Amino acid sequence: MGNKDISIGLFGFGCVGQGLYDVLNHSEGLKANIDRICVKDKNKKRKIDASYFTYDKNDILKTGKHNVIVELIDNANEAFDIVREAMNNGVNVVSANKKMLAENFKELYDLQLKNNVALIYEGSAGGSIPIIRNLEEYYDNELLSSVKGILNGTCNYILTRMELENKDYTDVLKDAQLNGFAESDPWLDVAGFDTKFKTSLLTIHAFGIVLAPDDIFNTGIQNISYDDILYAKQRGLRVKMLGVSQKVGDKYRVYALPHLVGKESELYNVLYEYNAVEVEGAFSCKQTLVGKGAGSHPTGSAVLSDISALTYDYKYGYKKLKKALTINPNIEDGIKQVEFDFPIKLYIRFQDKSQLNDLEILNIEEEYKSASTNFIVANVNFNSLFNIYNKRDNKLFICAI
Repeated sequence: MGNKDISIGLFGFGCVGQGLYDVLNHSEGLKANIDRICVKDKNKKRKIDASYFTYDKNDILKTGKHNVIVELIDNANEAFDIVREAMNNGVNVVSANKKMLAENFKELYDLQLKNNVALIYEGSAGGSIPIIRNLEEYYDNELLSSVKGILNGTCNYILTRMELENKDYTDVLKDAQLNGFAESDPWLDVAGFDTKFKTSLLTIHAFGIVLAPDDIFNTGIQNISYDDILYAKQRGLRVKMLGVSQKVGDKYRVYALPHLVGKESELYNVLYEYNAVEVEGAFSCKQTLVGKGAGSHPTGSAVLSDISALTYDYKYGYKKLKKALTINPNIEDGIKQVEFDFPIKLYIRFQDKSQLNDLEILNIEEEYKSASTNFIVANVNFNSLFNIYNKRDNKLFICAI
């Protein structure tokens, strides 16, 4: 039985930090308390007593009072410094920072082994959906063929409202920002980076493959227009921003981009800020987990679940990763198992045909031109998509079919 008293040093008291505080206060049976909270802004009004707060990270990291550090800040570089120091001090860590985890995974994995500590991060991928621990425990011996899903609540919220309210992207984005569903700079969300970081983490736990974020192609909904929503609607489809990690033969394909999804898919009816992860295995067949993918209390509940797991001395076993490392001990060689040179069928809307020059188009199945919109449906060499990767001036809208 878990009976450890947990003294928490918390970094960050934004949306998720406050959510954790709330759900912890309503938790029954968990012997855990937030002892100290490190924040940056001394002038910000907060709903709990000022005595909880410090503005110096060393008040938490150097005192030795806390047996769990919970990291819930926005800045990935600062988060990594905090997590690394805590682990080197022999302290278990809970994080929800998918960017920090994806960009520094190799070192974080090594630190866990070196210091015999746990780093767990259920809240980093899928909000309230318990996907990482399910991949670790339930699917640990399953021959998985695919893990894919709607992993970003901001994108799904915008796409849903565009379709159901017949509105254009810029109008819905502004409204989403006013209502707290999108950041003031939404680039990481809408351009697919957030989905990509989460897909990277799911790929580690599903298949034992570690990829640098730049090895995973992503594009998002940043260039979408209502014309694209209309194209999907007329065909009984919906646009969904998906992260995909799938096995094809003896290779893996991993990417994050919008897809046209039909009614036969359970992802079709996942709307607004909800997320969903579809796991397909040789024996378990296809299963879909659905839940709120963002927000204060849903993500706070995932973080609380990780804290609770630590009272039972829980650690990720990384069973599939360790199995892969027995075959090839270099963790960075996971990329050798990934396929880039394959055809992918895409809907591509463009303003000027010269914008297509960066893509290796294998054949065009459909082409449409009008005064207001131009698009093609074509098979494209996937590898050529990296020619437009991370370019803010790229005006193409690309959607997998």
